[in-house]
Amino acid sequence: MSLDFHPVQQTILLVGTNVGDIGIWEVGSRERIAHKTFKVWDIGSCTLPLQAALMKDAAICVNRCLWSPDGNILGVAFSKHIVQTYTFVPNGELRQQAEIDAHIGGVNDIAFSHPNKSLSIITCGDDKLIKVWDAQSGQKQYTFEGHEASVYSVCPHYKENIQFIFSTAIDGKIKAWLYDCLGSRVDYDAPGHWCTTMSYSADGTRLFSCGTSKDGDSHLVEWNETEGAIKRTYNGFRKRSLGVVQFDTTRNHFLAAGDEFVVKFWDMDNTNILTTTDCEGGLPASPRLRFNREGSLLAVTANDNGIKILANTDGQRLLRMLESRAFEGSRGPPQQINTKPPLLTNLGSASNVSSPIAVNSERPDRMLPAVSMSGLASMDVSRTPDVKPRITDESEKLKTWKLADIVDSGHLRARRCPDTAASPTKVVRLLYTNSGVALLSLGSNAVHKLWKWQRSDRNPNGKSTASISPHLWQPANGILMTNDTSDGNPEEATACIALSKNDSYVMSASGGKVSLFNMMTFKVMTTFMAPPPAATFLAFHPQDNNIIAIGMEDSTIQIYNVRVDEVKSKLKGHQKKITGLAFSQSMNVLVSSGADAQLCVWSIDGWEKKKSKYIQPPANRSGALVGDTRVQ
Repeated sequence: MSLDFHPVQQTILLVGTNVGDIGIWEVGSRERIAHKTFKVWDIGSCTLPLQAALMKDAAICVNRCLWSPDGNILGVAFSKHIVQTYTFVPNGELRQQAEIDAHIGGVNDIAFSHPNKSLSIITCGDDKLIKVWDAQSGQKQYTFEGHEASVYSVCPHYKENIQFIFSTAIDGKIKAWLYDCLGSRVDYDAPGHWCTTMSYSADGTRLFSCGTSKDGDSHLVEWNETEGAIKRTYNGFRKRSLGVVQFDTTRNHFLAAGDEFVVKFWDMDNTNILTTTDCEGGLPASPRLRFNREGSLLAVTANDNGIKILANTDGQRLLRMLESRAFEGSRGPPQQINTKPPLLTNLGSASNVSSPIAVNSERPDRMLPAVSMSGLASMDVSRTPDVKPRITDESEKLKTWKLADIVDSGHLRARRCPDTAASPTKVVRLLYTNSGVALLSLGSNAVHKLWKWQRSDRNPNGKSTASISPHLWQPANGILMTNDTSDGNPEEATACIALSKNDSYVMSASGGKVSLFNMMTFKVMTTFMAPPPAATFLAFHPQDNNIIAIGMEDSTIQIYNVRVDEVKSKLKGHQKKITGLAFSQSMNVLVSSGADAQLCVWSIDGWEKKKSKYIQPPANRSGALVGDTRVQ
């Protein structure tokens, strides 16, 4: 059975059962406001393995169901191949949205995220894969490969403008993925080495996991996510568990887990168990549980397909309010709420709502139902073609630019970035992160430094400002991001640096090989392009972080695919080294500049040169232009 409270309507509970049904309950009135039995919406579009699996055994269960962050959509993962999403209308109506034949075998977990500003749903399954889909259309966006066993759970997160996914497999491996298909960034071992789930605290600052080994030993721990080390192990699992222990967090303060026919509670800052409750009996050996968003209610699975609701003082007040509304609405008086002394006084007076909700009082016939085609909505796949701005000849006309001077020193403010180095080195490249909360430099000694502005009363948004000094940041491992250097003097090498669009990694060179660094750990992911010729300018493709444009000392531009470690195209048109590269996604072009004072425009689609132009010196200047030309 799977449970999830609505993120906005705090008493609405989504329930998935072991016979494939989903139901939506109002826990205050114990009224079921929506119900759907399992049915394949379009059997004709399903893969042959799924059709064969359903013909062989029609039994199916819900492995996971949950709400989207805004509560408008819900997702359901089934034990055979399929994920279905519904839109939820406040009157209780569920409307079919997308049906995804996601994995071969069971879909073990799902989660919602916003990797590209639009809502996506992450799935994992028995086929060892993790996939990301558009939650509305069901279109696949990413596939992550690397686990060597069935993937058991996924946990997406967003931190400092970097979006990533933690995943766990039944061999106990924990991996982390960025949305770039470059492979797993970390490889940790979960305690117990079997089924493990992960979850962040509500404020996103603390990471926890709970898992059970094949021998029944359970482990609840807090992680130092930067170092991949266990920070705290919670006590209280004395006997071997009879099932996989599930857990949840609430209010950045408490942990709860179902084990030994009871619910156990911990304070996040104390490893010793805080209290337990048996919910007045009737719990399975390892009950599933879920807090609502504010932590005022806790749903716990009970025997005989029931659910018990625990409520603290705020939760009791909320339930009484709903009870009175239900009575005034002439629905008839609801069942009496238990008014016995609170069971969880340490958690702020939580009491049990005595009668469990019957989520599946009778088992329906689970033979494969007939599939109706009439309910399928036609999808409009027509699209208007992309209209891209045209580069007109008007841009060739010379313009006289008026330069604005800053004459009032009050308009300027200086701030020295702190540095722990004994002898500071020359900064040769400097840029802001795309998020605007950090500053990245590359020194003449090939070492990078990262400064971050922290949130404070004077800077609540944590954005870059000259009013407050930023903090020199390093991961706990103490690693420095240091470029490969050539045999020559690094002070004389041409340095270049570029950040990916999501600030997740940085590409850099200081006369030697080009290095790709993980911005979370400062570790080198890969190096490539050994000189000669050396790289002189770098730029990420605006639509694919795996494609990199590399300007070279020999005047060529190499289009390099990091994923396959291969040069896809070599662009020739300049006479001297490349000094600048700038992509325009709207115009679908790459603009390059060189030390030859020439600008070239290249098509992104086929990498052919569309136009070139030499920069003309001003009329009052004699001789050719010399030096580097920059474009942005």
